[in-house]
Amino acid sequence: MARKIHTPSKTLTLRKTLIPGALLGGAALVLAGCASTPTDASDDGAVQVVASTSVYGDIVRAIAGDAVEVTSIISSTSQDPHSYEASASDQLTVSRADLIIENGGGYDAFIDGLIDASGSTAHVITAAEYSHDWPENEGHDHAEGDDHGDDHDDTATDDTATEDAATDDHAEGDDHAGHDHVEGFNEHVWYDPHTIEHVAEAIAEELTELVPGEKATFDSGLADFVAGIGDLETSLADVAAAHEGDKIFVTEPVPLYLTAAAGLENVTPEAFSEAVEEGQDVPPATLLEATRLIDAGDVRAVIVNAQTGGAETTQVIQTAEAAGIPVVEFSEILPDGQSYLTWMAQNIDDLEAALAS
Repeated sequence: MARKIHTPSKTLTLRKTLIPGALLGGAALVLAGCASTPTDASDDGAVQVVASTSVYGDIVRAIAGDAVEVTSIISSTSQDPHSYEASASDQLTVSRADLIIENGGGYDAFIDGLIDASGSTAHVITAAEYSHDWPENEGHDHAEGDDHGDDHDDTATDDTATEDAATDDHAEGDDHAGHDHVEGFNEHVWYDPHTIEHVAEAIAEELTELVPGEKATFDSGLADFVAGIGDLETSLADVAAAHEGDKIFVTEPVPLYLTAAAGLENVTPEAFSEAVEEGQDVPPATLLEATRLIDAGDVRAVIVNAQTGGAETTQVIQTAEAAGIPVVEFSEILPDGQSYLTWMAQNIDDLEAALAS
């Protein structure tokens, strides 16, 4: 029995039925004994939902409450989904799942390996498919239920939130720093509230299929969550009204969907972001260009990834601080004590405060 891939509704604008990029190379999966151990799925008959990261696990909980059991494979800000080494416990957890939520786009490729290795037939929702920037989302439909690894042509859009990279005519992506990356696509889609709204709708739809008796719970949870998304979008519109066109420097593309929605202009040299994202050294000429850009005083804020960084990022931070330019930290994993909605609201507040300083 083939596992079911949940595809975006054809009624959603620019969200066609698509299949994510290639799986981890081969059938082999390294099961690292030192990897973190998620909470074991229970055997009490409850519907099991497994999320690749706590970002998506929290969204499921917001919709479902206690009606299902949720396990997030990665839940610590000290863990990097790009390079995460799955454990035998992770594989067992995935094997018991009724529904799996992944980001896709090469961000959490470990989950695809776990699905294949465990022989899971769980339903799969891939958040990246709901992004308007997902390759081929315009004008290309794929039949619902296609296998996860089917090939298709990648065509990146020119949206300000995409990574400025060349496109390939295949879905394989390049192997960057130990993970398969879809060329031309910014995979950090959880920073796009509009995309996440549609992901939440897909989650509620799947949960209702799995537990029809809890439909009222899921409908209510979804309504509250979507209302929260609306509040985020209102806050972003307020930032845009006050700071449209303000220039920012972003060491990695993590928050670019959010900053684009806030009307901000990313002036980071392309070579800088590419090098940091791929775990490579920033070319000296590019680093010099970056520091001069910040020194010039036109940049209103510097945004960094709180979970990663190297000598070049440190130098950028020091340059910004010396120039009196605020530095804002964004993370990839949900911080302890936060929900998705409160986390994004805090990110927007921090961004607005930096721009207003």
